[in-house]
Amino acid sequence: MDIGLKYEKLKEIIGGLGKVIVACSGGADSTFLLKASFDVLGRENVLAVIASSPIYQDEDIRSAERTVRAIGPECVIAETSQLNDNKFVKNQIDRCYYCKKIIIDKLITIGKKRGINNITEGSNYDDISDFRPGNRACREKGVASPLQAAGLTKKEIRELSRALGLHTADRPSDTCLATRIPHGTPIDRALLEKVGRSERFIKELGVRQVRVRCHGNIARIEVARDELEKILGNRDNVAGALREYGFMYIALDLEGYR
Repeated sequence: MDIGLKYEKLKEIIGGLGKVIVACSGGADSTFLLKASFDVLGRENVLAVIASSPIYQDEDIRSAERTVRAIGPECVIAETSQLNDNKFVKNQIDRCYYCKKIIIDKLITIGKKRGINNITEGSNYDDISDFRPGNRACREKGVASPLQAAGLTKKEIRELSRALGLHTADRPSDTCLATRIPHGTPIDRALLEKVGRSERFIKELGVRQVRVRCHGNIARIEVARDELEKILGNRDNVAGALREYGFMYIALDLEGYR
C-alpha cells in the first residue's frame, strides 16, 4: 500500500478511537503516533503518558517530556514499579511481558480517573516479525497499536515524521537499560545505574548510539561501526570511567551495534 494511503488509514483508525492515552517514550514511533493523534483528535482528546522508572535514563524521560510539550497535548509522567515485581527482576526471557503489563496497568488506572478507555502504543509493522513478549501484554489488555494496524514500517514512519517536521525522525532506536543485562541475571537498581552511567559517559564523547552490555564484571561496548574510532581514540578515558563505575574488564565489540 502507498505510504500516503497508510497515513490516511492511520488517521481513520485514530479517529475511530475518540479519546486516547498515548504511551510516549520520546522515540520516533511513539512521537509520530502522538503527533498524528493530536492532529486528528485535538488537545482535549489526547493525553500523553511517559513512564518513569530506574530502567530508563533520566535524560530520556526529560527529553520525552520536552517532545510532548512541543507537540501540544497534556503530559503526565507516571512512576512505574518494575523493580518491585519479582517476575521482572528475575529477568527471564519473558521479562518484557511483565514490564509492559506494569506500564499498561498504570495507564489503565490513569485512564479510569480521566474517563479515557482507549490506550495506544507505538509498535510498528516491522515489530510483528520480532520476538517481543511485550506485545502479548498489549493484546491481553486491549491496548491498540495504530501504526501496526495501518501497516506502517519504521522507514515509513521516519519519512512521514520528516514531512511533519518532527525532530525524532532520525532518532536512533533505543531500549530500556534492562535489555543490557543478560537473561537470568537478576536486575537491581545498582546494576542499572552502573550501565546507565557508563552509557552517559560514552555519549558525552559524541557517540550517538551506544549499548553497554553487562556480563558480570565485564562491560561489552556496542557502538555503530563508524563510531568505533571514537571509543578507540578515547580508550583510556572510557576504561577508567567504566572501572570507576564498577566494571573490572572493558571490551569493545568489533562487530558494532546491531
